[in-house]
Amino acid sequence: MRFGKKEKLIPRYVGPYRVIQRIGRVAYKLKLPPEMSLVHPVFHVSMLKKVVRDMLLIVPVEAIEVNEELTYEEISVAILDRQVRKLRNKEIAFVKVLWRNQQIEKATWEAEEEMKNKYPHLFE
Repeated sequence: MRFGKKEKLIPRYVGPYRVIQRIGRVAYKLKLPPEMSLVHPVFHVSMLKKVVRDMLLIVPVEAIEVNEELTYEEISVAILDRQVRKLRNKEIAFVKVLWRNQQIEKATWEAEEEMKNKYPHLFE
């Protein structure tokens, strides 16, 4: 199950969802909403977290559109910084990109040329 582009569950926690059944010693079945019907409802205990009372840390399900391959498209929101890395024979420009559903700490460095091709509206 991959919700993000780097083969990790991104955003880190989605929910909260009610535990409806304990399966074995280390697995739980969750009651998931209909829009997450493609996701298998049984999770290992290491993938779960107790209910978080801070509502800012909970990502709403409506913001994540999961397709048939259980992935979603990352959408860039803003360019935070620009940096030029010098190699022996050339210079490569990178931009720090803030992605939707991500915190500022999770912003990534991407090649400026690729970002200009994919998201030209960010450079206007």
